[in-house]
Amino acid sequence: MGQPVLRLDPVEPAVAVIGDDWHSYFSHLQCSATGDVLPADRPRGLSASGKPLLARYDLTRARAELDRDGLARRPTDMWRYHELLPVRDPAHCVSLGEQMTPLVPLREVAGYLFVKDEGRLPTGSFKARGQAVAMSMAKAFGIERVAIPTNGNAGSAVAAYAARAGIEAWCFCPVETPDVHVGEMLAYGARVHRVAGMIDDCAAIVRAGVEAMGWFPLSTMQEPYRVEGKKTMGFEIAEQFGWELPEVIIYATGGGTALVAMWKAFDELEALGWIGPARPRMVAAQSSGCAPIVRAWQAGTRHAERWEGAETIAAGIRVPAALGDYLIIDVLRDSSGWAEAVSDTEILAAQAHVARAEGVQMCPEGAATYAVYRAARARGDIRADERTVLFSCATGLKYPMCSAAPVIPREIPADWEMIRPQTAGA
Repeated sequence: MGQPVLRLDPVEPAVAVIGDDWHSYFSHLQCSATGDVLPADRPRGLSASGKPLLARYDLTRARAELDRDGLARRPTDMWRYHELLPVRDPAHCVSLGEQMTPLVPLREVAGYLFVKDEGRLPTGSFKARGQAVAMSMAKAFGIERVAIPTNGNAGSAVAAYAARAGIEAWCFCPVETPDVHVGEMLAYGARVHRVAGMIDDCAAIVRAGVEAMGWFPLSTMQEPYRVEGKKTMGFEIAEQFGWELPEVIIYATGGGTALVAMWKAFDELEALGWIGPARPRMVAAQSSGCAPIVRAWQAGTRHAERWEGAETIAAGIRVPAALGDYLIIDVLRDSSGWAEAVSDTEILAAQAHVARAEGVQMCPEGAATYAVYRAARARGDIRADERTVLFSCATGLKYPMCSAAPVIPREIPADWEMIRPQTAGA
């Protein structure tokens, strides 16, 4: 297959596009299950049917007025797509410099295998995209307090963007949440509580406290704007591949917002006439210790039952039940993709291999996508000449690393001949 000229790295400093030309084609909200339409005139959570709401745009007008080639003249941050984001007033934009993340080509299949490194974003993960837009909308609506259940990275992003916006943040996370994430939330001034349970137990606490505490909940898929921020991943991939999408995208899936968001982005780009109808096969990677979407996919059902006893080193995908399960399954089906689980042993092996062979420190969730890729290649489900994008959704530096190197005893002087015995076998 042909290889387009790729835009692998930003070419300008990441500066938010804020100025007189800022406008948005955002028009209304729509229930993802029933199609019911709601005005976007106030903060909203789920629809009347208890399902996620999705932001909709006047794409007919946008198609007539927008020039795709004009993007090249804009700074390379996520706000370059502001017409297709819901923030209507630039004064409400809450930004920490969300730059276009690079596609890092892996030598293993030169020219066909890429890692999109979301660890370059503020707070070190793709969660910055969703929270930049969600917090901007919270600011626009005059919200003063937000709360979120989190396995780590989402809480870090909420804490940082809330601090930037002057909004009070409350984060509830399972006790297994990595200390570095908890410390980061605290550093940004969030009120943090560890919970003896899973992320859905944390979500129950948030729901129960909304009225008493005055929180606006930012739980996954329970408000419509985090999806919009993460949608920019799809815009970036299309632009980086010269407006011709890759054949396969593999994403580690917990709540599933990223897969749903990118699929939405591709639909909007096609409506604008910026891409054709061809779509990537979308693949959901999960851990075998928490794989509700894989189980539902294999059973041929549209809804995933809660995964009991969830346990995995990939904290970001330790999500026993996803509110948007049917949306995730629909994306997999409509794209001719699939869901696949790999073990924690395979995840760790993949993480170590990519680091040593390619110099890319993937997070455990990202490493799961590489493990799925290798398994799919071995089966023949992905060919070597199919352009495949693996998402490393966070920097690997926020997770436990390999053991430290051996320590040279203090009593050995700084003399090479004395140190040489310590290098035996190297």
